[in-house]
Amino acid sequence: MEDAAKPAVPAWFWIVAVLALLWEGMGCFSYLAQTGMMGAKLGEMPAEQAEVWRATPVWVWCAFAVAVWVGLAGAVLLLLRHRLARAAFAVSLLAAILQFGWAYTAGGAARTGAGGAVLPICIIAAGAFLVWFAGHGIRRGWLR
Repeated sequence: MEDAAKPAVPAWFWIVAVLALLWEGMGCFSYLAQTGMMGAKLGEMPAEQAEVWRATPVWVWCAFAVAVWVGLAGAVLLLLRHRLARAAFAVSLLAAILQFGWAYTAGGAARTGAGGAVLPICIIAAGAFLVWFAGHGIRRGWLR
């Protein structure tokens, strides 16, 4: 039985929370697929892309891991209506910015062109939205 003093959570909150879980789950799948690539798969890539792959420092892969797994935790916390969701989404966003920042300052933009920036921009925008959304939920009393 819910306490009458707690504000009701609108249906659209749950829709956004489930979409956040699916989004973060896709990020985790992408991480597992990319880190699981072996030599044969790298050989199928264009030479420039494989070169960038091999030159990627370990800390960038770590930032990728933090971005997706902490983001997934944030989505679960959002579904649980826990206020720590905002902090998790903020850490995830910072890690994604570090990851993509390296990729574009290390010459990745020159190799991928402007079209290669579309997905990273969408990922960072989605991360910023989730930080805002969790903060909105805290202000409305939906997250405890």
